[in-house]
Amino acid sequence: MSMLRFKVVEEAFDRKAVPVEIPEERPEQYYARYVFNRAKMYQYLPKKTYEALVNAIDNKQPLSRALADSVADGMKRWAIDNGARHYTHWFHPLTDGTAEKHDSFIDHDGKGGVVEEFSGKLLVQQEPDASSFPNGGIRNTFEARGYSAWDISSPAFILDKTLCIPTIFISYTGESLDYKTPLLRSLNAVDKAGTAVARLFDPNVNHVISYLGWEQEYFLVDEALYSARPDLALTGRTLMGHESAKNQQLEDHYFGAIPSRVEAFMLDLEIECHKLGIPAKTRHNEVAPNQFELAPIYEETNLANDHNLLLMSIMSEVARRHNFRVLLHEKPFAGINGSGKHNNWSLGTDTGVQLFSPGKTPEANLQFITFIANVMAAVHKHNALLKASISSATNAHRLGANEAPPAIISIFTGSQLASILDQIENSSDARLADLTSKEGVTLGLSQIPEIMMDNTDRNRTSPFAFTGNRFEFRAVGSSANCASAMLALNAAVADQLNSFKEAVDRRMAAGQEKRQAIIEEVKKLIIESKPIHFDGNGYSDEWKEEAARRGLDCETSIPKIFDAYLSPDSIDMFGRTGVLSKIELEARNEVKWEMYTKKVQIEARVLGDLAINHILPVATRYQSILVDNLVKLKSLFPDSKHESLLAADLQTIEKISYNMSIIKSKVDEMVEARKKANKITSEREKAIAYHDTVVPAIDIIRRHIDKLELMVDNEMWPLPKYRELLFIR
Repeated sequence: MSMLRFKVVEEAFDRKAVPVEIPEERPEQYYARYVFNRAKMYQYLPKKTYEALVNAIDNKQPLSRALADSVADGMKRWAIDNGARHYTHWFHPLTDGTAEKHDSFIDHDGKGGVVEEFSGKLLVQQEPDASSFPNGGIRNTFEARGYSAWDISSPAFILDKTLCIPTIFISYTGESLDYKTPLLRSLNAVDKAGTAVARLFDPNVNHVISYLGWEQEYFLVDEALYSARPDLALTGRTLMGHESAKNQQLEDHYFGAIPSRVEAFMLDLEIECHKLGIPAKTRHNEVAPNQFELAPIYEETNLANDHNLLLMSIMSEVARRHNFRVLLHEKPFAGINGSGKHNNWSLGTDTGVQLFSPGKTPEANLQFITFIANVMAAVHKHNALLKASISSATNAHRLGANEAPPAIISIFTGSQLASILDQIENSSDARLADLTSKEGVTLGLSQIPEIMMDNTDRNRTSPFAFTGNRFEFRAVGSSANCASAMLALNAAVADQLNSFKEAVDRRMAAGQEKRQAIIEEVKKLIIESKPIHFDGNGYSDEWKEEAARRGLDCETSIPKIFDAYLSPDSIDMFGRTGVLSKIELEARNEVKWEMYTKKVQIEARVLGDLAINHILPVATRYQSILVDNLVKLKSLFPDSKHESLLAADLQTIEKISYNMSIIKSKVDEMVEARKKANKITSEREKAIAYHDTVVPAIDIIRRHIDKLELMVDNEMWPLPKYRELLFIR
């Protein structure tokens, strides 16, 4: 095994950048080449069909079955013209990934041959096996039927010669079995609620749109090194490995020069993204070695989420072309930064107003403060739910450590907005001046122009920070489906906006002037949500104590955090907004608990195998060498004056024995803990048992293996080490 390690390390270090086939055209010429967008619709659909489809998309109306055949025919011709041979309904089951079943376009022609057909029926609806996906008991093996149905708001695309049609996925009895269905419901809810409130300021508003800009962090590892690490291949993270002497402590990787191999991968990925209509814009080195980031231009939330899931799929394929593997686990390496997927979220109107952007008039700023106050109230009321929406077995390793926010939801506003909120709280009619102006800073250098400072700083320890014209939900994990966080956030805000509108209407019905009614309700929300407002250091122990005093949820056990989905407040809120029923919530929690258990279970099995069959045998062989050497030394130096010469080897032998004994005993304990937990029938209680008994054993076993790594001969150690994994040449 050690020879294999040195061979793969040498192979990885000798690799050169793979040449990238760069299109001759500029990006605007091949952008969205494989997307059935409006330009393609106009080209391939009859005029009446095109107008009806666009009208349905713009006004969020269903497409009539009568037009489905016409749309399907045009979509098929476009797909075949671009080399597609198959089609699939592309949906988002409760696995955090995507699913697809490919069918060819062929059908019998009645003459012994085939013809390529694609009907409206096949476009609009299909029947995947619902019992084979996570469903929380909604579907049994003998109740397999489920339905996928076309989401006309997200355009079809071609991936690897297959026409992919974005769809929802529901059970035979109508419950959601995916992330897209409740996400679309939440977007409709926030549209209706937000529009009602926005019309208090502008009656011309017809829609409020939710926008999302994700920042995808990831690690790259050479494929040969990845293959030599069973833990990486099977769990997505290293279950052992002592930190490298040099990692990120010099802060020299962040925004540093991109290695040529990585830059070739990034360029290739960017081209593939643009062809699929993903507006990839930013790329850079992240803080940890081998960690990078890609970020797009903001889009409507449903489309942005589809694009992020598509990105995670294609980046893995592109990485393999460049002899890399992409790691999307939130904490693939201990001791250095983990990876998040910051969700930059905002709301805007169809009249072009960004609702989280300050205005130039008191009226515009009252609208701005109104929506800010409602968001703060929603996040305060549902802080436990929002934490549950980003929690998982993998994200648990990241939260609260190295550039990740703590497992306590709070809102950072910045000093200027905080001052305005205080002003409103302490005044009956606050004067809301122009908040758009930026303060200039002159550095006294003639060649450097004046720098305009934003009206808020950034707080990297805040899980939910206001950053000028949006909120940055920083706690989302890199491997997660953004919809989990976005559907909870949009639903909570929609419910709060509905309550706000009802309260303002009651005041106005009682004779209060509209502006004063709005201000009074905003003031009330600001006071009620003060506990969620925190602009300090989220990493400090003082904040944890203060958060508990404020009544914020401070639970750290992931299985117990999931309980927030089933609290009365959450069930009522999701029910009022129509986003998720109680049955759907209960089923999803069953899936979450089961998924937590399975991921920890896999890690425990992999670690047990590596410890017993890889690490301990190597440590035993090295210990035998030391014992043999010690015996020989004693025969050469039998007198007591050479005892100090022999003491070092004896001490090392004893340390190896001690660590080996701990590893063996803890592996045995971990196996017994798994067996005991597996007998528990309740998915919740089983997940809690895994959290309380199996996870601590994993941590202890790792700690002692990492100590052995520093003692055992480097040439004998069986697995690539951090110093070899983390630095791409």
